[in-house]
Amino acid sequence: MAVRNPADIRNIALVGQTGSGKTTITERLLFVTKTTQRMGSIEDGSTASDWSDEEKRHQHSLRPENLHFEHAGRFVNIIDTPGLGDFAGHSIACLPAVETACVVMDAHGGIEPMARRMMRIASERNLPRMIIVNKIDEAAADPEAITNAIREEFGSVCLPINLPTQDRAGVVDVFGEEHSGQTLFSSPDEAHTRVIEQVVEVNEALMAEYLEKGDAAALDKKAVHEAFEQALREGHLVPICYVSAKTGAGAGELLDLIANLLPSPLEGNPRAFLKRDGDDGAEAPVSPEPDADKPLIAHVFKITTDPFVGKLGVFRVHQGSIKAKSEVRVGDEKKPIRVGHLLRTQGKEQTEVDALGPGDIGAIAKIDEIHFDAALHDGKTGDGLHLKPLPLPKPMYGLAIELKNHADEGKFGSVVHKLQDEDPCLVIERIAATKQTVMRGLGELHLRVVMEKLADHYKMELLTEPPKIAYKETITSKADGHHRHKKQTGGAGQFGEVYLRVEPLPQDHDHGFEFVNATVGGSIPRQFMPAIEKGIRKCLSDGAVAGYPMTGVKVEVYDGKFHAVDSKEIAFITAGKRAFIEAVNKAKPALLEPIVMLEVTVPQGKMGDITGDLSTKRGRVQDTRMLAGDMCTVVAQVPLSELQNYSNELKSITGGAGSYTMEYSHDENTPPHIQQEVIAAFEGHKDDD
Repeated sequence: MAVRNPADIRNIALVGQTGSGKTTITERLLFVTKTTQRMGSIEDGSTASDWSDEEKRHQHSLRPENLHFEHAGRFVNIIDTPGLGDFAGHSIACLPAVETACVVMDAHGGIEPMARRMMRIASERNLPRMIIVNKIDEAAADPEAITNAIREEFGSVCLPINLPTQDRAGVVDVFGEEHSGQTLFSSPDEAHTRVIEQVVEVNEALMAEYLEKGDAAALDKKAVHEAFEQALREGHLVPICYVSAKTGAGAGELLDLIANLLPSPLEGNPRAFLKRDGDDGAEAPVSPEPDADKPLIAHVFKITTDPFVGKLGVFRVHQGSIKAKSEVRVGDEKKPIRVGHLLRTQGKEQTEVDALGPGDIGAIAKIDEIHFDAALHDGKTGDGLHLKPLPLPKPMYGLAIELKNHADEGKFGSVVHKLQDEDPCLVIERIAATKQTVMRGLGELHLRVVMEKLADHYKMELLTEPPKIAYKETITSKADGHHRHKKQTGGAGQFGEVYLRVEPLPQDHDHGFEFVNATVGGSIPRQFMPAIEKGIRKCLSDGAVAGYPMTGVKVEVYDGKFHAVDSKEIAFITAGKRAFIEAVNKAKPALLEPIVMLEVTVPQGKMGDITGDLSTKRGRVQDTRMLAGDMCTVVAQVPLSELQNYSNELKSITGGAGSYTMEYSHDENTPPHIQQEVIAAFEGHKDDD
């Protein structure tokens, strides 16, 4: 089977706030293109996207789902993503797989936090964007008001590409041959002129021709289309289109827009891959070309565990082609894996295919080596190939967990591995400092869904409690440390002596640690330096003053002694570790606590209550925004330690009408009284041990 021409492929992701209608839009497009025989419904759990038991129970998309249809000779992959902030990691993870991020907004809901967030991330990732204003048929909808709000928030690059009719039963294409029907606001001619004037700005020759002729209709259509594509790629144009997924108004025009105007894999901005360049660990950029004859480069953006076919890795082909029964390599793995089953997915349905080429989205089943964010290649592109790291949100909401039935401990580890492989923003780890196993996610609902899955799929129940805060240790000044390790046994002895100096690093340092060998004259042979660093790194993970991981430290070993017979690696590990602890204790150690950026959405009448409550939690309000429907958003920086029970507190303040999201922002020095309490508690634990 020949691979599909990438010029005929369109890859889009529907992103935006929950409730804006992404899943219903997907259902409408599948129905209009006769891919399905009936419109699925979220209420009765019959949609192609939200097919899992968890999604039917919560009536929300909880993971991205890839579907496809054909229209006007184009093959369209559409990824329906979750709109809840708790599952934003899934949505962001899909962006490298598409050429266009379609941000869906509710015509009467205003610009909501998830839409604002996805617009920002797509722009930062250099991904063309389109805005779909849904629910134009509803009585409370105000398409003109949200259009003005969009242009005010995101700039004049956002322009309507079609307009709702006055009866809201359809839309008028501003690029259509005839502008029939009375529009709700603006006029088709005016909107058409605005788009043309925006587009020609990216092409000097076209701009000069337009200024000379003064008539958009006189311009060469092919040149205008090419300028349109360029404007999309450069973020100089963000088309706005209008639709009612419920009634179907604007659905046909949306399909035509996707097929005729959105970029193909040949026209979109290539994803930024990196590969190892030489033995020094340096990395060189790789820009894939959508050419089926070039070496394979593909990227795994989703992992699922299917009860019938096992582990499923969903990937996008960026270069070359992949064939059933062929062999590919996963990242740095030297041993190739055999592709037994090559699949194209349609919700929960899977169809076997012979080959997938550039721009295609497919899946590989039953391969344990495959993992989220892996690069698939054929070995011809070099070692160490990987995608430029994604800006995934850091999981900050945590629960300390314990198995209710300890007989499950033997299989819990493998289950945890499966869950974390499927979810890029789920972390389950043992915290040595607090002696707790902590599960972290992006919010209360995120972890509740994970626990439901554990109970339903794996028959495991958890006991939970708020976790102790995972602080970090650092230093605030320079200091020296020294230790002489000497141990004489019946046979050979141990000897190693280390002098070192520590100093603080900037908070934004890439690694938070630097190790420098500044010895001269061979006072410590070079072969013992890795041992000294190993001892120091053990302190970095175990902590030096309160049992928490350490960061922001530069270590310079400047002198020492060794013995020709008794000096061994273990001696310098011990000497390095104890010299480091001595230096840290003299370098004014400090505890860092995590600060999160909190966005709280509440009724406007509760704004004062929220800001007052946040001030009692050492919060600093950064911004307040008025939203449509008598709602507002309060943005604040707050210590994570103050938000351990915030879900229940917010419900109490707002009567269940409020919601919140939080993202890791930065670390700050913990107030002295809290630092003293934490260190005292650690000392107490050491005494108990």
